[in-house]
Amino acid sequence: MPAERAVDPNQMYLAAYELVFPKYGWAVAATTLLVVVSQLKINVTNAYAGSLAWSNFFARVTHSHPGRVVWVIFNTAIALMLMELEVFKAIGGVLGLYSNIAISWIMAVVADLVVNKPLGLSPKGIEFKRAHLYDINPVGVGAMGAASLASMLAYLGVFGPMAEAFSALIAMMVAFVAAPLIAWATGGRYYIARRASADPLIDAGGATRSSTIDLSNDGASYFGARLQRRCVICERDYEGEDMAQCPAYGGSLCSLCCSLDARCHDSCKPPEARAAVQLSALLHRFVPRAWWPQLDNGLGRWLLLMSAVAPALVLLLYLLFDMQLRQLGDAAAALAPALRGGFIKAGCALLLLGGVIGWWLVLTQTSRRVAQEESNRQTEALMREIDSHRRTDEALQLAKQTAEAARRSADAANQAKTRYVSAISHELRTPLNSILGYAQLLDEDPTLPTHRRQAVGVIRRGGEHLLSLIEGTLDIARIESGKLALDIKPMWLRESLQQIVQMFELQAAAKGLRFEHDVAGAPLRVRADERRLTQILINVLGNAVKFTQSGRGSLRATHVRDMALFEIEDSGPGIAASEIDRIFEPFSRGSHAASCPPGAASAGSASGTGLGLTIAKMLTDLMGGEMTVSSRVLVVGSDVTTGTLFRIRLFLPELHGERTAPPAPPRAGYAGPRRRVLVVDNEEVDRTLLACRLGALGFDVVEAATGMAALALLREAQIEPANEPTHKMQPDAILMDLAMPGIDGWETLRSLRRLGLSDAPAAIVSANAFDKGLDNDVGIGAADFITKPVRFDELLDWLGLQLGLHWLAAPPLPAAPAAGPQPLGGALLQALREAVELGYPRGVQRLLEQIETERPDCAAWVSRLRLLAHGFQFDTMALLIQDAPDESRTA
Repeated sequence: MPAERAVDPNQMYLAAYELVFPKYGWAVAATTLLVVVSQLKINVTNAYAGSLAWSNFFARVTHSHPGRVVWVIFNTAIALMLMELEVFKAIGGVLGLYSNIAISWIMAVVADLVVNKPLGLSPKGIEFKRAHLYDINPVGVGAMGAASLASMLAYLGVFGPMAEAFSALIAMMVAFVAAPLIAWATGGRYYIARRASADPLIDAGGATRSSTIDLSNDGASYFGARLQRRCVICERDYEGEDMAQCPAYGGSLCSLCCSLDARCHDSCKPPEARAAVQLSALLHRFVPRAWWPQLDNGLGRWLLLMSAVAPALVLLLYLLFDMQLRQLGDAAAALAPALRGGFIKAGCALLLLGGVIGWWLVLTQTSRRVAQEESNRQTEALMREIDSHRRTDEALQLAKQTAEAARRSADAANQAKTRYVSAISHELRTPLNSILGYAQLLDEDPTLPTHRRQAVGVIRRGGEHLLSLIEGTLDIARIESGKLALDIKPMWLRESLQQIVQMFELQAAAKGLRFEHDVAGAPLRVRADERRLTQILINVLGNAVKFTQSGRGSLRATHVRDMALFEIEDSGPGIAASEIDRIFEPFSRGSHAASCPPGAASAGSASGTGLGLTIAKMLTDLMGGEMTVSSRVLVVGSDVTTGTLFRIRLFLPELHGERTAPPAPPRAGYAGPRRRVLVVDNEEVDRTLLACRLGALGFDVVEAATGMAALALLREAQIEPANEPTHKMQPDAILMDLAMPGIDGWETLRSLRRLGLSDAPAAIVSANAFDKGLDNDVGIGAADFITKPVRFDELLDWLGLQLGLHWLAAPPLPAAPAAGPQPLGGALLQALREAVELGYPRGVQRLLEQIETERPDCAAWVSRLRLLAHGFQFDTMALLIQDAPDESRTA
């Protein structure tokens, strides 16, 4: 067959198979099958081998490992592209040139194995872990480089046609000779950068045995031993030979993780083992000293990179150009200029593109190095901070334990204080209920002499002051324990503020002060706890008027976007800077002598409990508001300017609606059948007081001194017929005290509910106000809890609501006799009228006493008003005062 077909391997296989198979078609099929299978096997093997080369190269250079499957696909795609473009014929010369490089590499390795190691020019063993090797070994790199250069020059015909034919042999001989010579010249010191431990167990770093170790007598040999270590990065187990100890991570790393790591900068090896240091040292030998600083900057590195890339690119293009001319044959002479111009243009474009890419690579490497150095510094700083935090945490844990012990001790003390306050409040309220109740009854007696009435008034005022002290202490205890609940409901804000203004106008006028106010900015109606808001304002205003001896006091109210601002200012002695931080502490009244003008220090001794500002501040915080205080004490020559300003901010949503119904008229009884009330209290005085006042309104009162006595009465009421005495019949309502001998009020209520003795509504009437609003299992709510001293109107409201009573209004008081009181002073009568409209009982009593002292002829009229004031029947009092003769009108 023709020679061009004879060199085709397919023809050789076809000729062989024709001798095996009797038919030509079978021989063709067998040849085709063999070629397809063999090519698949060869190409897959080459693709996998190429993937190893790609993976190792890029893992070393870029510290990235996408996976060998990626490189297999990449190589296969390259092969398909080359076949489709029929490039194999064009790159035949390039592949021949590459074969010389490959032979140079292989012979350098062979020379090291068969010459250097037997002669002791290289280590006995083969170390392949990168962590133990120099980045560049001049033995292998130098021998391969010299052999490659000589063989390439021979292949290109530089040394003549005979050397061109034997270029591969030249590569083999040069590499085989150069490797031992370079190893002898360098003394073999560039093979191993660091030494592993002689004992694998010592260098194991947490190794585990996968099979039994057979120890000899001296313990120096290990047979059948396979040590495995866990990589500290990927956390997988590998054989000890594939692991290296890393000082940067403080553990063993596998070969792959060691190659991929870009942060340690080969800290496990000495600096001279790194490629950058080796290249820099080589350049410093051949470059003038003045150029050395330029070698380490970005431009110098780019020039070094391009000095390697540009010649390689030029050489590759030259080879392609030469092969293309050879393929053109006779037409090469005519097409050579155009082809040369095209290659030159392509080469310039590729050099420009390569320069840009090279500069980008240099900048990337520089940025990565700077970022890594900064990361290392940050890591070191972080490790120091972690260590500092560890020590701080230990100190904090110790302090936390100390603080926790102190907190438990404080909680125990606070609970003890709360129990004490609750107990002492109960013990004080019980006799105080009797004192105020009977003082009120005596004060209502019209036959009581005037001088005795004054004594009774002193008793009542003292009792009311004691009651305010108890209430303030309880409020503080409730707020501190989180057991004070706000009663949020619609409130007529502007009207309440006007009533407060009228109250303090009288107090200010009595002291000769000017009281200014501006409450027009307040809305008519808001949602708030009226009692607590009024308590805050009265406490602060009362403090301002109390400590101001001359000048003025003022109240300003504004409201913007549901936020209310109350400003209370006075011209009093002010608050010293040293005391302004503790002005809200309980029982702290301040001492103004150090900062007050002459004559003003006495204000600090004003009477009071010292709880007003404390409660006001705590209530403001509880309502989600803010209270601040500022004070000034300025001395300019002989003039002293003082004063204090309180600012109270509260969230008060504005409402729009109609005015609430007018207050109910005084109650003198109720319509319908007579109702029966069971009063259970171990204090005889309290039982008698309630029985007296309820009996006067038509109630049938049954008394029981203990819870057991009450249960016994209710059992008898179920057994005895209905016509038995009234004390044995079922009650319509129950008023229950809590603290009683035997069983307390709670257990009494539980028993009567459990035994079915009574389903009548029950109210707690107790001096233990601390339990009000607490959860219980007998259905008693905050509205069913009436604290002692009992406010009788509150008790009547509860009875009317629970029993559905229709109250009868008290008959109008008889008109004053014809020879009634003479006309009263206009100012005094006006002050009494304002106090009644404000509902200020203390002010009303004080004015009535003043009228009675100045006008004895009005004693009967004052007695009627005093009786109405005791019942808080201010509307009836207002009508009676309106009909009183006024000397200004009479005149």
